[in-house]
Amino acid sequence: MKIGVLAVQGAFIEHRKMLESLGAECVEIRQKADLEGIQGIVLPGGESTVQGKLLHKLDMFGKIQTCIREGLPVLATCAGMILLAQTLYNDPVTHLATLPVTVRRNAYGRQLGSFITDQPVKGIGEFPMVFIRAPYIESVDDSDVEVLATVDDHIVAVRYGNQLGLSFHPEMTEDTRIHEFFLKMIQ
Repeated sequence: MKIGVLAVQGAFIEHRKMLESLGAECVEIRQKADLEGIQGIVLPGGESTVQGKLLHKLDMFGKIQTCIREGLPVLATCAGMILLAQTLYNDPVTHLATLPVTVRRNAYGRQLGSFITDQPVKGIGEFPMVFIRAPYIESVDDSDVEVLATVDDHIVAVRYGNQLGLSFHPEMTEDTRIHEFFLKMIQ
C-alpha cells in the first residue's frame, strides 16, 4: 500500500514514520508527479495558509482536490483539516473545500493554548489527543458527516466517506490506532 504524505510544509515526517512502522510504503509529496500511484494521502499539520499557497504554486491543488473528490482516502490533521473544510468560520478563504464542515481556525488559542487530553474516539476508544494551535469543527454541514470525537462539546474528529479530519495530532503520540484506522479505510 502506497501512501502519499504532503511534504511541502509542516509536521509530515512523523506521519511518514508512523505509517511506515505499520508496513505502509510512503512517498513524500513535493511535486505533482509524486501523486502518481498513491492509494491514500495525508495532509499534515503546519500552517494551512502556506500549504494552500504552495499547493497552487506547485500545481498540485487541482489534482489533489480531484483525487479526493473521486474517493482517494485522506487523513487530515490540524492544518490539513483546515485545507479540507468547505467553510472557515473566521476566514473568508477556503482551500480544497471537500469536507462539508465549518472549521474555526486557532480555536484553542495560540501556541500557549496547546494541550493534551485523553478522550474517546468512536470505533477506537480512549485516545491521547495532542492539540497545537488547534482548530475545531464549528458545525457539520451534511448529515453524512460522522462525528468521531468531541472535546468540551467541540467537534474534533469527523469522517465523511473517504475523508478523515482531525483537529489534533495523532502522529505526535506513540498510539498508532488512528493511522491503523486510516489504513483500513484504504483496504
